[in-house]
Amino acid sequence: MEKQSYKNHVRWYIPHHFVFYPVSTICVVLTVYYFSQDPDMIWAGILANLLLLIFIAYIMRQHYALVNQNRIVRLEMRFRYYVLTQKNFESYEKILSFGQIAALRFASDEELLGLLEKAINDKLSADEIKKAIKVWVPDNMRV
Repeated sequence: MEKQSYKNHVRWYIPHHFVFYPVSTICVVLTVYYFSQDPDMIWAGILANLLLLIFIAYIMRQHYALVNQNRIVRLEMRFRYYVLTQKNFESYEKILSFGQIAALRFASDEELLGLLEKAINDKLSADEIKKAIKVWVPDNMRV
């Protein structure tokens, strides 16, 4: 991934910028067009467009929630690791996949550090990490 700077810091989210906005624009244009052709059909057109937009918005809302939760999981692991070791966790983030990091957060504080080392040394998958946890810390708030 390219290092972020002023020139490249803007992110385009394809479903939002290149699907939702164009579909919204097309829906408005089609509604105006069909209203000009047959004013009696305006409500059917508005309803169809509204249902499509609600569906797309719902899917994007769920995606945004999950992306936000993934950021929170990373921050939670950074904080827990710092509290336990007084060291930064960021160097491990470059080695571990997000799935591995998410799996490690189910480990208790007592077994987290040992399991972290084992995950790196033995290249454990997220599922293997979860199976190795003895004292499970649940996450009942994830969407």
